[in-house]
Formats: sequence, C-alpha cells, structure tokens
Amino acid sequence: MANYQINPLVQSDILIKNKVLKNTYFLLSLSLLFSAITAYGTIIFNLNLNPNLLVFFLGTYGLMFLVHALRNSALGIVAVFMFTGFMGYTLAPLLNTILSLGNGGNIIIMSLFSTGIMFLGLSGHVLVSKKDYSYLGGMLFIGIMTAMLSMLAAMLFNIPALHLAVSGAFVLISSGMILFQTSQIINGGERNYLIATIGLYVSLYNLFVSLLHIFSAFSGNRD
Repeated sequence: MANYQINPLVQSDILIKNKVLKNTYFLLSLSLLFSAITAYGTIIFNLNLNPNLLVFFLGTYGLMFLVHALRNSALGIVAVFMFTGFMGYTLAPLLNTILSLGNGGNIIIMSLFSTGIMFLGLSGHVLVSKKDYSYLGGMLFIGIMTAMLSMLAAMLFNIPALHLAVSGAFVLISSGMILFQTSQIINGGERNYLIATIGLYVSLYNLFVSLLHIFSAFSGNRD
C-alpha cells in the first residue's frame, strides 16, 4: 500500500490558516458582544451624545488605523475593543430612535436575525467550497466608493428613495465583503486575525445598519 504523506510546508500552512480562522471568529464574537453591551449601556444610562459626522469619521478611521498600527502587538487586541466599543456607542442613537417606534423591537430583532443568517450562510459557503473570491476586491472597492458618494448626496439633498437605495447597495456590498474576507482567511491572503476581525466586524456592522433602515422603511417608519 502506498504511503502518502503531507508536505510539511503544506501542513504548516493549513495549521496557520486554521489558527487565523479560529482566532478571528473567537475575537469577532467577543467584539460583537462588547459592541452590543456598549450600545445597550449608552441607551440605558442615557450617555447618548449623538456624535456628529466629523467625530464619527475621525473616531472610526482613527481607531481602525490604530488597530493596523498595533496589529502585531498584544495592544492590538485592546485597540480592537476600543474600535468595536466606539462603533457600538455610535450605533446607540439609531437603535434608540428605532426603539421609540411602535414596532421598533421587532425591527431590531429581524435585522439581527437576518444579519446572523446571512453571515452564517455566506461564511459557511466559503468554508465548505474553499472558493477564492479575491477577484471581488476591485469591484467591491468601486461599489463602496459609489455607495458612499450616493450616501452623502442623499444626506445633502434629503432624498428618502436614495437613502433606501444606498441601504440596499450596502447589503449587497457587505455580503460581497464577507465572501471576500472569509476567502482571504482560508486561502492565506490574510494572516493577521486582528485585521481579519475588524474587516468582518465592519461588514457585519454595515449589513446590520442597512437592514435596520430597510426594515424600518418597509414597516412604514422613517428613521
């Protein structure tokens, strides 16, 4: 009987990929929980200062830069929780507004459930198929830039229909990002679990917020 052995380099690469995937999902779970606790605490203790767009963008991209800068340090984990905590804090005003609606609780539950199902489905597909979705990178970048410009236009000119269209676009873009980011992990394109964690977190955040807007709009509410 032939004796087949796995190349040590291939075996080492598989172990690294599995470790990155395991660490990413574990840290992502903790980050999502911490973000939810931060949002809940902000609402319960009335700490909602409703930061303006400048504070939001400076805080978001500043903390993302900090995570990248500390990605090879133990302090990088602290930076990840600072980032996800800040995102939970900035999410509180929207959640508070939706909770004030008659069916606000149902909207949030539907959005959470849909986000979870979509994430499990998309990630599961990549994990099982092992398909490489790196080719989506360029298209996703163009889509994000277009969606962000459309979002600014919708805010400046107060066009409700464009707001809804942008939310729909971000659902598609976030879904594509989950495919792309999961593929990067299992195919060796991303070896740092801190960067992988915040990448997936941002995709889930955008997906959840977009679904909140869509479900709110179709339920007859405007947030």
